[in-house]
Amino acid sequence: METKRPVVLIVEDEFLIRMDAIDMVKAAGFDVLEANNADEAIAILEDRLDVTVVFTDIQMPGSMDGLKLAAAIRGRWPPIKIVATSGMAEITKEDLPSGSRFIPKPYSPREIVEALRELTIQTSTEATMPKPELSPEGL
Repeated sequence: METKRPVVLIVEDEFLIRMDAIDMVKAAGFDVLEANNADEAIAILEDRLDVTVVFTDIQMPGSMDGLKLAAAIRGRWPPIKIVATSGMAEITKEDLPSGSRFIPKPYSPREIVEALRELTIQTSTEATMPKPELSPEGL
């Protein structure tokens, strides 16, 4: 039986940083999609049902920054996990949807890979957990 590799969507407007992130995430064994901004990311998410994690920068040009993108993802695609990063913004847990991670720049490949692995393990565990059945009285 073939196991499917988790898909990570990297959203970063700085070309060299995005290419470095893509190489790092691919080397860790993930399939990778890329977007230059939040608008491109939303278009990809509308077309792809297999994205497990979005790894996004916070400061980006376009109609929304990474925080607004994270909120949009949580609203439309709740199972998708989010890793946000920034070298300038001070982010607290309250700024991101629950279950999201913030990793400040400059980050190490180890920090990112550990967060992605932890979140994808969490996602696969959630997917295989039995769903609670509601009794007729609970409906």
